[in-house]
Amino acid sequence: MSIISEIEKRRTFGIVSHPDAGKTTLTEKLLLFGGAIQIAGAVKSNKIKRGATSDFMEIERQRGISVATSVMAFDYRNKKINILDTPGHKDFAEDTYRTLTAVDSVIVVIDVAKGVEAQTERLVEVCRMRNTPIIVFINKLDREGLDGFDLLDEVEQKLKLRVTPLSWPIGMGQRFKGVYNRYEKKLNLFSPHGKQTSDDLIEFTDLSNPDLEKYVDEGPAKELREEVHLIEEVYPEFNKQEYLDGKLSPVFFGSAINNFGVKELLDCFVEIAPTPLARDTEERTVEPTEDKFSGFIFKIHANMDPKHRDRIAFLRICSGKFERNTNYLHVRNKKKIKFSNPTAFMAEKKSVVDEAYPGDIVGLYDSGNFKIGDSLTEGEVLNFKGVPSFSPEQFRYVNNADPLKSKQLAKGIDQLMDEGVAQLFTRQLNNRKIIGTVGALQFDVIQYRLKHEYGASCTYDQLNLHKACWIHTEDKALMKEFLDKRKRDMAIDKDGKPVFLAESAWMLKMAQENFPEMEFHFKSEF
Repeated sequence: MSIISEIEKRRTFGIVSHPDAGKTTLTEKLLLFGGAIQIAGAVKSNKIKRGATSDFMEIERQRGISVATSVMAFDYRNKKINILDTPGHKDFAEDTYRTLTAVDSVIVVIDVAKGVEAQTERLVEVCRMRNTPIIVFINKLDREGLDGFDLLDEVEQKLKLRVTPLSWPIGMGQRFKGVYNRYEKKLNLFSPHGKQTSDDLIEFTDLSNPDLEKYVDEGPAKELREEVHLIEEVYPEFNKQEYLDGKLSPVFFGSAINNFGVKELLDCFVEIAPTPLARDTEERTVEPTEDKFSGFIFKIHANMDPKHRDRIAFLRICSGKFERNTNYLHVRNKKKIKFSNPTAFMAEKKSVVDEAYPGDIVGLYDSGNFKIGDSLTEGEVLNFKGVPSFSPEQFRYVNNADPLKSKQLAKGIDQLMDEGVAQLFTRQLNNRKIIGTVGALQFDVIQYRLKHEYGASCTYDQLNLHKACWIHTEDKALMKEFLDKRKRDMAIDKDGKPVFLAESAWMLKMAQENFPEMEFHFKSEF
């Protein structure tokens, strides 16, 4: 099969949301439709002994949240679907931000009762920066929630998305009768607990047809006609090209836990979602249809299988065909490497792959060669753009609690920083090590993993900082003047770049005003 036809089959997307909006449940149901699993797992219910397929780390099962991105692949309607289920919790946002660099489109899940929440706003902002095509799925329609039009207004105002509903709910909560699928002109009647059959889908091209009352009562039928008429007046018609350009977002309604509205979402998705897209490098734009292989590492995960102490680098393939046991150039290290057992994923279940194509995510066993953002090619020097490290918001001094294990602690911190779970700064004033994270929960994860994976113990000292920001100027005299005046507030990151540690918003503002020619960056990629 040609590379073009393989690319046409691929759909690689991420699922993002605020915690508890039902993102992992939706992932499970999509896997169920794809035949990848036989029974969907409950994320929180203790009655069902299966955990969610995508939540496989011990800490995830204990807390009922996703703390690491997981990758799952399945076939559906002759398409190869790659899902990346991301953490919703804000303390693990950096993992999610980087994952968004590896996807071609996104499904945003919103809870009908809570509407648009803070973490969703931040994640969608990252998608908008990249013009990533977005589909919105409004979940939990079997519960009481906000009015449909109010929700659409909120999505437009808070997420700054231009929307068009491709399905519309008939009632909500106790009054929920089903959904009218405007995209396929079908009526989808709701039956609780996911007992849906093909009889529940009714061809219905004309809502003015009096037969509508046979399926839903007179009141809901009248309401549906009025609301759909209003939608047609107010919202733009769906245009596939505008969606692909990131300028229009289709909206679907459903209830993932009841398996309702998920198939309609998936059917529309495989039809309209983009095939693997071109990727920018510092040198040029890489097209997926190119003959020669290229790809980049967007995530590293240590000890996916604690029994084997394995460390896996997640590779997004951008062009050409990746083949097992073939030498590829590690661009940063300028070395050739080959991989005898590259793997495909089904959460923590792995299977060896002989070949993979653009859009696919492949796991590479890694003995410490890779860092986030590294490129692999057939020989060309390419450095992929857009795999950022964001400015941390929480800071701690890190201390060695067991002097006999200094080497283990240094190795553990070094490897966990390569993984991107946090960032390490060395303060120039006293050479003390500072760990910075996006959220406080990461400090517990680092401490736990250092102890259980590296046999090292650490303690933390509180450090009150407002922001860490990378500084840059081509003017060497200006840089020297800044470093001399701000010596007590300076650190270097693990790559040796200068970082300004601002103790307060006022101090940051003063530094920016006193040095207007100096660039202050809030992510390391600038």
